[in-house]
Amino acid sequence: MAELYIFGQIIGAKNFRKKSLFCKWGIHVGSGWQLLEGLKEGQTQVDHPGYDEVTYWSHPIDIHFATKGIPGWPKIHLQIFHYDEFGRSEVCGYGYIFVPTSPGTHLIVCPTWKPHGKFYDKFTEYFIGGGPQLRSPEIIFSGADRFRLNTEPTGSVILELNVIQKNFQKYGVETY
Repeated sequence: MAELYIFGQIIGAKNFRKKSLFCKWGIHVGSGWQLLEGLKEGQTQVDHPGYDEVTYWSHPIDIHFATKGIPGWPKIHLQIFHYDEFGRSEVCGYGYIFVPTSPGTHLIVCPTWKPHGKFYDKFTEYFIGGGPQLRSPEIIFSGADRFRLNTEPTGSVILELNVIQKNFQKYGVETY
């Protein structure tokens, strides 16, 4: 079987209006992929940005897959949360990227978004906290439901990923 090795880091986030951010992440693959090593999900620590308004996490990603074909190529989905002054966590944004199909080092900026609520939702979010959230993280990367949402941009997450492919040519798996 062809093998795909992904390692790198979630460097951090920028342009978020809220502070004290952390990120929950996961990797979604199709049914033809087998996890050999590593974790398919994780969470960063909380960071409060300093003078440069950039949140730094430097959270490692290290995962190894085997596959028989390209369908179901890995996607990384992100959920950005913020701790408010009362210690409650609130969703600040969602995003996803496809793992690059070419081997090498890749610096990726993932734009994030969150559901845009009605006036009542905004009013409640301002005074009580919270706000509209997705029922399931799968909506982040599944096209059908995601495109029916009204959303607003929230910031960007920066990732550095190294991709190594092994035996792709030997098993006839083409990525170009």
